[in-house]
Amino acid sequence: MPDIAKSRAAIILAAGQGTRMKSATPKVLHTVAGLPMLGHVIAALKGAEVTRIVVVVSPDAGQVRDYAAAAGCAVAVQDKQLGTGHAARAAADALAGFHGDVVVAFGDNPLVTPATFAAAFAGAEESGMGLLTFRPKGGGAYGRVVLAADGSFERVVEFKDATQDQRAITLCNAGILAADARKLFGWAARLGNDNAQKEYYLTDVPALAKADGTAPTLVEVAEEQALGVNSRGELAAAERIMQDRLRARFMAEGVGLVAPETVFLSHDTVIEPDVEIEPFVVIAPGVTIGSGARIRSHSHLEGAEIAAGAIIGPFARLRPGAWIGENAHIGNFVEVKNATIAAGAKANHLTYLGDADVGPKANIGAGTITCNYDGFTKARTEIGAGAFIGSDTALVAPVKVGAGAITAAGSVITRDVPADALAIARGTQSEKPGWAKAFRERKQQEKK
Repeated sequence: MPDIAKSRAAIILAAGQGTRMKSATPKVLHTVAGLPMLGHVIAALKGAEVTRIVVVVSPDAGQVRDYAAAAGCAVAVQDKQLGTGHAARAAADALAGFHGDVVVAFGDNPLVTPATFAAAFAGAEESGMGLLTFRPKGGGAYGRVVLAADGSFERVVEFKDATQDQRAITLCNAGILAADARKLFGWAARLGNDNAQKEYYLTDVPALAKADGTAPTLVEVAEEQALGVNSRGELAAAERIMQDRLRARFMAEGVGLVAPETVFLSHDTVIEPDVEIEPFVVIAPGVTIGSGARIRSHSHLEGAEIAAGAIIGPFARLRPGAWIGENAHIGNFVEVKNATIAAGAKANHLTYLGDADVGPKANIGAGTITCNYDGFTKARTEIGAGAFIGSDTALVAPVKVGAGAITAAGSVITRDVPADALAIARGTQSEKPGWAKAFRERKQQEKK
């Protein structure tokens, strides 16, 4: 059990409507690197040793409520949209009896890191409140942090309420603050709404704290840590930054990226050292790649595990449930779904392997299809070790091809094939000598 005196909690404000996204999906559930923005914030808080998280949602935000609950968070409802201070107050009941510091975060801030939240808590431990600030390159419509003549904190002024001189201030409010939970809710209860928006601003809390003798510790962070997402354009900007972070991390860990800017990774991607990834590869969530594997250009991977030394692509697609063994080859225009491809097996081109088990060192010829779905149920295909599947074979599941067996090219296999047998399942070829020449001559006469 954590020491109560050192317990940390968090309030995530996620009740905004996100109208600029122009989407039926709630804003905080739009994804960055394959994870909803709210999920990134929750993960960062847990990384900062936060033990209790309350997500504040609007009354009709069922999807957000369900996501937060599934992530182990409590949920509080902001019944009316009356500003960020009002939203923070909505979490009071969910944290009743909590003794410790609480940080207020935003559900549309996917780039914030555990270190940033830890810095906010450190500020709270130092002075009673930690307030995060940043200096945006382009100014922007952020709240300005006004300092007293001696350089100490005075107040935060929202951009819409700021004078021209105040808008010229370069130090801006990042929106994240941490303080003792009971004191924070006390200050939030005293907020007024005498401002341009007629809202209860959370940004007025630091001034109330100072008036009570708690001068906030200002912690300056990088601009990207404060990047909120309110539009599709800002979502794309957050994605670019996140992808650059992931690429840099993997290269630092020994992963080779030939053209890093063309490779797209996910929040949970696992890649071991000495993997080589060629240009234009997309790695969706749920992918693990073992050491020494090579992912060739224009491949798309999702929910797949790739063992050491395997070669994937170019132009390959691995769908959820694909497991590729050591030194196996999955070549161009090969799709694998819910299938195990054992060590040393090869499917080098133009093949679909779905709901299948392919044994070690089996060779799958071009044009092979596992016919796994009859419109109602899915069935498995089993291909034994060292089997050779001839080009253009259709394997109608459920069916087994024994170890060392061969299927003739162009066969439709509907029954099990014993080990080391040859299976031929195609029409008998016949010839009619001279037929083609006579056909052409007859057609030419018909044109006259």
